[in-house]
Amino acid sequence: MAFSFKEILSATLILFAVIDIIGSIPLIISLRKKVGHIQSEKASIVAATIMIAFLFVGERILNYFGVDVNSFAVAGALVLFILAMEMVLGISIIKDEEPKSASIVPLAFPLIAGAGVMTTIVSIRAEFAAENIVVAIILNSILVFAVLKSAGKLEKLLGEGGLNVLRKVFGVILLAISVKLFSENLVQLFRV
Repeated sequence: MAFSFKEILSATLILFAVIDIIGSIPLIISLRKKVGHIQSEKASIVAATIMIAFLFVGERILNYFGVDVNSFAVAGALVLFILAMEMVLGISIIKDEEPKSASIVPLAFPLIAGAGVMTTIVSIRAEFAAENIVVAIILNSILVFAVLKSAGKLEKLLGEGGLNVLRKVFGVILLAISVKLFSENLVQLFRV
């Protein structure tokens, strides 16, 4: 095992930007108003389990379809680019349906561990050691849990303007990461 603080920090920031739990606070608050209670512990644990499972099985699934990690990383970089543009410009390119309840399935899977996160996990697997990504997933799950538990307090503390600023800052970071992922993996594709 080769734990690297730099890799853990990078992977944690990448996943934090893609999960965008801070940007999801308005949705979490509206869910809480509709159903009364959000199962923060269960949602965080299930999301972490899904992400860790995809980290180790995702590449096998890709191989089954005849897709290499570099190709998936390039495709993932394009998805991240679109997500980042949404965050920076405040527009909605990818349309998601709003969850009907706050059960584990809509909260843990589409909201926390959604398609963008899965793409990111396999994409960064091409660059970082698995154990460092696992630590990053666990750190993000703890952050997700903390945000779910204190969503109402955070909304009052940051205000709508503060949430928008955070979302745009992480959007720019995600944009830079997507460009880096795209350029590095594109070079690997043509190095055959």
